[in-house]
Amino acid sequence: MKKVLTVLLAAIMVFALAACGGDDSSKGENGKVGALYIGNVNDGGFTQSMNEGLEKATEENGLELLIKENLGENDAQAIKDAVTNFIDQGCTIVVGCSFGYGEIMDELANSGDYDDITFLHFSGTYQNDTNMENFFGSMEEARYLSGMAAAAASEKGVLGYVAAYPYTEVQIGINAFTLGAQAINPDVEVKVIYINTWGDAEIEKTGAEQLIAAGCDVLTYHADSTATQLAAKEAGIYTTGWNSDNNVAGDSYLTAPYWDMATYFTPTFEKILAGEWKPTGNKPFSYYGSMESGLICIDDFGSAVPEDALKKIEEVKAKMENGEFDVFSGEIKYTDGSLLCKDGQTLTDEEIWKINKEIEGVTATSN
Repeated sequence: MKKVLTVLLAAIMVFALAACGGDDSSKGENGKVGALYIGNVNDGGFTQSMNEGLEKATEENGLELLIKENLGENDAQAIKDAVTNFIDQGCTIVVGCSFGYGEIMDELANSGDYDDITFLHFSGTYQNDTNMENFFGSMEEARYLSGMAAAAASEKGVLGYVAAYPYTEVQIGINAFTLGAQAINPDVEVKVIYINTWGDAEIEKTGAEQLIAAGCDVLTYHADSTATQLAAKEAGIYTTGWNSDNNVAGDSYLTAPYWDMATYFTPTFEKILAGEWKPTGNKPFSYYGSMESGLICIDDFGSAVPEDALKKIEEVKAKMENGEFDVFSGEIKYTDGSLLCKDGQTLTDEEIWKINKEIEGVTATSN
């Protein structure tokens, strides 16, 4: 009897192992994708948002996802090593999930050594007509909506913005947020602190605390951690999130602009696997998503947003989702009095991506 039981148990174990082996072998049956991350996949912000989109897209396409976390932007050799290590492990698609990886990825994509590798880079300007494209989206739409919510919740009419660097991508967001806030309160003030880093939570927190000390009663941010949310929660003021629909501020949380990255990655991987993918050559981005396409999203709004303001926000949101609302439209002036946009004009995507300073209503300083 014992012998029979032993044989049966052995058979069950063999079957179980075979089943598990089948699951493992099916993972990545169509190849491998390597992703470079500036943060970690549980950061509650940008890296987490990117990783969630990539996990969903790779799973749906039978691809295995390999990742490199906490990869700094200032070490060119480390970036190059990470990319070539992915390729050595069999990755045929490499995704760079931060602005600073673009130059090295472009160098490798155009070297002639990796013509069979597809390079996908978030933001930046690097693309070619064979194996590299840059992708981004009209985040100014969700930023505008979050600005409306922030102004509606503010009692002082003074909003704080922790910003990474004073360059176009960040300044587009600042200006869109400000325009949204001005749609609710034309006299609103937006105070910006540039912290000159993407992903240092301590520096982000310090910037947030400086804005609180300067009288801001609602905070937002364009950096990679949730430190600003936490600082707002500790101070008992309101905050909007960024990059991910991740509320770490409890009742202080108003909403968050975020990315649904699977909207881009899933069909892109499908085309690559089918041999049907090619960079579009569109400028400034080969791929540029929107609220209408589903790439750009805004989280649900907190109870601190008054009903009358919420109604206005939802009306604008509906127009954006139908492609009927342009953030940068009509007369808009920079802080120096020069025109960003004329009366009756709507900026094109290329014109938006030439923005290089802040609009009226913004006061900016740098740490």
